[in-house]
Amino acid sequence: MYLDNNSTTRVDPRVFEAMAPYLLEEYGNPASTTHEMGRRAKEAVEVARQKIASLIHATPEEIVFTSGATESNNLAIRGVCTHRSAKTRRIVTSLLEHRAVLDPIRRLEKESFEVSRLKGFDRKGAVDAEELSGAIAPSCDLLSLMLANNEIGTIGDFNLIAELKSRSKFVFHCDAAQALGKIAIDVRQSPVDLMSFSGHKLHGPKGVGALYVRRGTRLKPVIDGGGHEGGKRSGTLNVGGIVGFGTAAGIVAAELSEIRTHLQRLTTECWRKLTRKIEGVYLNGPPIDERLPGNLNITIDGVDAETLTLKIPRICISTGSACTSADPEPSHVLQAIGLSEMAARASIRIGLSRFTTDEEVDFAVQAIADAVFELRQLNREL
Repeated sequence: MYLDNNSTTRVDPRVFEAMAPYLLEEYGNPASTTHEMGRRAKEAVEVARQKIASLIHATPEEIVFTSGATESNNLAIRGVCTHRSAKTRRIVTSLLEHRAVLDPIRRLEKESFEVSRLKGFDRKGAVDAEELSGAIAPSCDLLSLMLANNEIGTIGDFNLIAELKSRSKFVFHCDAAQALGKIAIDVRQSPVDLMSFSGHKLHGPKGVGALYVRRGTRLKPVIDGGGHEGGKRSGTLNVGGIVGFGTAAGIVAAELSEIRTHLQRLTTECWRKLTRKIEGVYLNGPPIDERLPGNLNITIDGVDAETLTLKIPRICISTGSACTSADPEPSHVLQAIGLSEMAARASIRIGLSRFTTDEEVDFAVQAIADAVFELRQLNREL
């Protein structure tokens, strides 16, 4: 029973069908345009580029293909800071960001960049406006904040950032890996200059992603060797993966309203059923009607989350970000919004998708409730 869709999603059968010819038959290199197979591969890449651009209301020229959001984040952060390194050398981010943002910024900090990490959040995970304004005010090269939090489902409000950008010339990067495919994104109405995506978060394949680069935003490549993607990212393109990503984006563009309605209803139902079956269960992050559709992060009193997941091996849920699953420390995100270490260790994340059914939710909720009852009984006996 797979309920870890914030970590990754199954490939939509329509995506797999679209990819297959570019793995078996149309395997030309899109950079080899002197022959027909290369030209057909290039055309397929450009069709996918158009679909992804259309989904976020960008132009195709503003889409750079990468291996995923981690590479996109690194390209955005290092690319901007390397280009602007002779200036103020200052980065602003938050403690709620994904490791794919925090780690490259930490590396730049070792290279003498000054870093301000926002620490003021309410229990919903919203950034403190006064702290953000104060951090930007002196000088700033780059601001990096995610659009939708991968652990607690907080959706960012960028109205203040738009106001701050009107007064200060910083570059705004946004990790939108969790948001794409679940909420509408319009870069024309956003202050964002750079936005990162991964194909596998919206029922596309793993190993492919994109970086939106607003026209006029300057950044240096972090990978050299061929000058592909307009000189921003060298390397032979993953044509099959890109076709799959583009197909997934096209499906979302056509079905987003239905996808979001399904996810919102299922998220609400899952939370309602959990609270009916289990006493002492609390929602982390925003209320149900304000959070990213499909995301549930809950704390269960008196239960260690890792022990719970081992108790129900048939139910695929997580105790935090997939990229930190090998880290024994409790979630840095949950602690940043005020949870104690004990509460953070008692928290699980449930990720629903458009393929998740009511029957699966019912089965999973009952299995979790039964396991919680057994563990609490065992704790009482001990």
